[in-house]
Amino acid sequence: MNRLDRLVFRTARAAARRRGNRPALHPEGVIVVGRLDVPARATRWDVPWLDNPGSYAVTARWSRAAGLPWSLPDAAGLALRVADADGPGRPLDLLMTTSGRGRWSRHVPLPRASATVGPYSTLLPYVVGGRRGVLAVFPEPGIPRVPTEPPAVRAAIAVRPLTFTLCFGAGAAWRPLARLALPDEDPAEQPQDGEAFDPYRNLLPGLHPVDRLRTLRVAAYAGSRVGRDAAP
Repeated sequence: MNRLDRLVFRTARAAARRRGNRPALHPEGVIVVGRLDVPARATRWDVPWLDNPGSYAVTARWSRAAGLPWSLPDAAGLALRVADADGPGRPLDLLMTTSGRGRWSRHVPLPRASATVGPYSTLLPYVVGGRRGVLAVFPEPGIPRVPTEPPAVRAAIAVRPLTFTLCFGAGAAWRPLARLALPDEDPAEQPQDGEAFDPYRNLLPGLHPVDRLRTLRVAAYAGSRVGRDAAP
């Protein structure tokens, strides 16, 4: 690690220790499961996952980024694990945060009071079939406004699925890739909170984050894990 990486590691480790066995960022969340459907399309992406229609099981974690009191707006996080995206036992992880949709604002985390108003973006660029842009999910028209508090998200999903369109954004354009539906399931069958989502470990050939700032994010994840393990 270089000096900046070590600083990020230590900061994340200290924050996780203070929170007591919870991550430094996105400390409280709710885990839900659903489906992600990739449709047939005429345009190829040179990414097998996108070029072949299919339906995939998804594990999702909704959370508030800074862990602020629920009465205050906070950036909301949506972590996705797409099972078997690159074949059996080889998932795809995506970490997204509430953001704008414009050419520059899609890279900026935005606090929100609602979990279903506006997009969630990867913030940092991705390479998708040789193209560079960001991945984002957009709420579909007609879904209800849901507060960002994890219990409110779970209550809303228990009533009806929340649906989104996964898109790729480059320049001013957004191109749809897949449809995400997050219904609730039997809580006894849901994975436990604390699921470790890692977009640098669980990626696909032809679809992955760019290397810019990679070492900082890896240092933050590592520091948070060490801090959680050391928490009393």
